[in-house]
Amino acid sequence: MTAENRRPRLHRLARIYVRSPIYFVTTCTANRRHILATEAIHESFLHFAEEGPEHGAWIGAYVLMPDHVHVFVAIDDQKISLSEWMKSLKNALSKTMRSKRIPAPHWQKTFFDHVLRGADSYTEKWHYVRENPVRAGFVRRWQDWPFQGEIFALQYRSES
Repeated sequence: MTAENRRPRLHRLARIYVRSPIYFVTTCTANRRHILATEAIHESFLHFAEEGPEHGAWIGAYVLMPDHVHVFVAIDDQKISLSEWMKSLKNALSKTMRSKRIPAPHWQKTFFDHVLRGADSYTEKWHYVRENPVRAGFVRRWQDWPFQGEIFALQYRSES
């Protein structure tokens, strides 16, 4: 498809709804390999999350499943784009995987993102996402899944 034939992309709703948007992001491992739900990957993820504010990214709630990760993240797009942030996350976790001799490729090339439009949207999505380990039969209660948590308490702020 040539540049002239492409449909124009919609701009993110961030300008309308929030100053620093909160995204709900999901990314999967290559071939849906079960390589994420480990202590080493979780520690690497936590370290990455703690350094995020220096680069304009704050991770809220998250769930690491064996073959995918769900993350809520607020991005200061003056410092970093969502695509750049996702590339950094994948690179950080891949570095840990390489140190554990997990052969590449580690990730699918794409990821899914959704801009949250309100506090209810965040709460609703988190309630659904946190139940993933229960639905998959890994634990009886979501609180028992060791590879989930919240780094920063993100709050939706509407433009007023």
